[in-house]
Amino acid sequence: MVMESASLLSVSVSVSAASLSLSRLKPLGGRSCINTNVGLATSTKQLHSSYFPFPFPFPLPTNKSSSFTIRNSSPSASAQTQTQTSTSNDSPVSGNAIRRRFLNFFASRGHTILPSSSLVPDDPTVFLTIAGMLQFKPIFLGKEPRNVPCATTSQKCMRTNDIENVGRTARHHTFFEMLGNFSFGDYFKKYAILWAWELTTKEFGLPPEKLWISVFRDDDEAFSIWRNEVGVPEERIKRMGEEDNFWNSGATGPCGPCSEIYYDFHPERGSSDADLGDDSRFIEFYNLVFMQYNKKDDGSLEPLKQKNIDTGMGLERMAQILQNVPNNYETDLIFPIIERAAHMASISYAEADDATKTNLKVIGDHMRAVVYLISDGVMPSNIGRGYVVRRLIRRVVRTGRLIGITGDGQGNPDGAFTPVLAETVVSLSVEIDPDVFMRKTAIVEELKREELRFVQTLERGEKLLDQFLADALTQEKPCLSGKDAFLLYDTYGFPVEITAEIAGEMGVTVDMKEFEVEMENQRKQSQAAHNVVKLSVGNDMEIAEGIPDTEFLGYDSLSARAVVKGIVVNGDPVQHVSEGSEVEVLLDRTPFYAESGGQVGDNGLLYSLGDGNGKPKTIVEIKDVQKSLGNIFVHKGMVKEGSLEVGREIDAAVDAKLRQRAKVHHTATHLLQSALKAVTGPETSQAGSLVSFDRLRFDFNFHRPLTEDEITEIEALVNHWIGEAADLATKVMALADAKKAGAIAMFGEKYGEQVRVVEVPGVSMELCGGTHVSNTSEIRGFKIISEQGIASGIRRIEAVAGDAFIEYITSRDSYMRQLCTMLKVKAEHVNARVESVLEELRATRNEVSSLKSKIAVLRASSVASKAIVVGPNNIRVVVENMDDTDPDALRTAAEFLTESLQDPVAVILGSVPDEGKVSLIASFSPGVVKMGIQAGRFIGNIAKLCGGGGGGKPNFAQAGGRKPENLGMALERAKEELVAALSPADAVQR
Repeated sequence: MVMESASLLSVSVSVSAASLSLSRLKPLGGRSCINTNVGLATSTKQLHSSYFPFPFPFPLPTNKSSSFTIRNSSPSASAQTQTQTSTSNDSPVSGNAIRRRFLNFFASRGHTILPSSSLVPDDPTVFLTIAGMLQFKPIFLGKEPRNVPCATTSQKCMRTNDIENVGRTARHHTFFEMLGNFSFGDYFKKYAILWAWELTTKEFGLPPEKLWISVFRDDDEAFSIWRNEVGVPEERIKRMGEEDNFWNSGATGPCGPCSEIYYDFHPERGSSDADLGDDSRFIEFYNLVFMQYNKKDDGSLEPLKQKNIDTGMGLERMAQILQNVPNNYETDLIFPIIERAAHMASISYAEADDATKTNLKVIGDHMRAVVYLISDGVMPSNIGRGYVVRRLIRRVVRTGRLIGITGDGQGNPDGAFTPVLAETVVSLSVEIDPDVFMRKTAIVEELKREELRFVQTLERGEKLLDQFLADALTQEKPCLSGKDAFLLYDTYGFPVEITAEIAGEMGVTVDMKEFEVEMENQRKQSQAAHNVVKLSVGNDMEIAEGIPDTEFLGYDSLSARAVVKGIVVNGDPVQHVSEGSEVEVLLDRTPFYAESGGQVGDNGLLYSLGDGNGKPKTIVEIKDVQKSLGNIFVHKGMVKEGSLEVGREIDAAVDAKLRQRAKVHHTATHLLQSALKAVTGPETSQAGSLVSFDRLRFDFNFHRPLTEDEITEIEALVNHWIGEAADLATKVMALADAKKAGAIAMFGEKYGEQVRVVEVPGVSMELCGGTHVSNTSEIRGFKIISEQGIASGIRRIEAVAGDAFIEYITSRDSYMRQLCTMLKVKAEHVNARVESVLEELRATRNEVSSLKSKIAVLRASSVASKAIVVGPNNIRVVVENMDDTDPDALRTAAEFLTESLQDPVAVILGSVPDEGKVSLIASFSPGVVKMGIQAGRFIGNIAKLCGGGGGGKPNFAQAGGRKPENLGMALERAKEELVAALSPADAVQR
């Protein structure tokens, strides 16, 4: 019923008409969000200049009836209202218009409109971006300073915990947009409530009589504001418990009560015994979290120094209500995708049954999710986020097949249909995320590859189902286990409905209870891993208390005098450390680069030579530097000599040689990315990087291995740019200006309003806080040492440059010299000589294999005389241990015996070709197979006695094992079972 947080769960939104004037709002002196320090804005231009350093990304409020009140800086001045006429061609209740109206409503009240962050969060505690507040988490925790007092966003969000409910309910989604307004120590409850009410009743026009409110049971302040200042009747304000209306970030950390607004679809039912949890009547559409406490380890609450507001409103739910449709899926945000899928399946959504409608909704929802995930760099794979993409694509493909989409849905039976649906998703994405359109080609190609690959997997699943059903039919009451059904579903993407239908046709039931147990286990694991935004205020906050951000001097200097502001040992702050201690040192200023943007932290020394007046010599060897709590640099190392105390002035010196190696590799990484795009296409994008002292690593999205020619071309381009000896240009500029200039953002990095841009003129321009060479000639040389796939659609290049390049080339030259000496040829003749040696080796191996086969046949000739005759049909049976004969020779021997002894004959041979290995062969002539004895099943059971397994055709099969000590016993069992099976009384199917 309730959202865990305004931003933690998908919220719904409703809309109608009444108004609340801001004339009764009192200004909060000096708070920019309340507009008290600027004169009355009488035009959009004035409003813009009063609040924002950049133009509005969207036009201001869209429908004629909507208006907003702007207060004068004077407390006594009367409020004035200004009406904005729509400047958009779309309907005022379209999804795009709702988004614009929300953002501009809060922009007109001093909130900075900020862009949505990526679905891949810059937060190791969160799997995917699941909430609008996630990008502000460091600000809420006090780990980063606020750049603006309040903000508003429309955040792309992704959740998979309720995937099984997608399409079955009116409002569950994997991908959705969260509209939010946030205050970072600026306004609090009163204005959050008053503006929420004005937005819903005045801007969006919800009838007040259809609105209900929930508040935390002990939150008398919020109750009073709703009742006394907003005017909501007391009978429509519900006090609710901690489970529903108190938001916690975790066991400890920021928390606070929340208040929600509900829309009543059936006010005629009255207020008596109304249950806000009744989804058939109510929908929660706005959640306001009042983040005002810190929960301590003992469970007690202490007031936060900075009180914050975190709200959330689900765009899809708002669209459902404003567009007067029965569910989120039939809004203009999703329904065009559903209509396209229905057309491809030659069905009508309006005339479809409930099951088909559900399947179409699943397709509509999942297609949005996969398009935006791939756009944000998440490629299908079997691990992590990539598995989420793969699983969603497979659900789309199998669901599409279920409703009748064949091939590409446009007449090509061998084509893929997801790329066609992706075209529709991309067409709807322009105002959500313009980058999606720019990455359209890469998205479509990736979907095509993944779908066609999965179709082959589905076909393998069908074969596996046939095998499971054949085994089930041997049971007294044929039943397919739930585990097998889940394996088909989870690994092969086989819908359990299809499994049950096919099984039913063969008279086999499916253990659905066991299947549901397996499904529930998967759900629990998914929820536990991916659905919590962890906020904590713990020991690290205490350590950083009173310590300012570290001033970084490392762009211009490799040494500096600094003051020790803090020392940490084993996670605890201390005042003094002595020789031998592993420490983390916090300085007021530093030349050391802290690990970020893929570049490793500097190494070096913190030292003091002593002064002869009692201060001893001190040397601290620094092996790593990390950023913590925003912009505090943590120097990690060991006290090698003397002691160190807080407040001491020391010298900080970076290892210049290692810094140069890092600079060389970082600039080379930028050149590599430009070369990759030039050779493979502009759609290729970064998926991760590492810049270290000995090498660089660059991960990128690409669907196939690079060819040798492409690698050569990339190396040539990079080395050409190095040889041009171009000076790098580095400057700081506004983020919007940098993007407009074409600067590329580094994967996984988070940027403020001002960014550092590193440019190699005419080659590369990237947003980057790393250290770089001054001139490309410093790189000296560049060499790719490996290129490989690390996940589906993700490739990795490792390369060396500078000193590491020289070292690599020198070592490779040394290996080549040794090889030339061993082969007694010049370097240019090594390839030919190696090929000659390999050919000689292949010929020798073939000769050895031929000799082994001949020996095996000779041994088999002697074994033939040991054949026993069974039954009236004179079936000859040979079961023999062939000692150390290898598998190929064992096969030759079995074939020889079967042919030479003539039909009917059954041959079982075993051997121990290597230590810890068993090889088994079963060869049955046609006469034996007709009696119902199959070689594959027979030898598979015998192999189990040797700790292995195997199988094959009815007439010939191979198997293996790991217990040679059991071979004699296994062969004896084989002889007994063969004799019994071939006897007249027992000649039954085995």
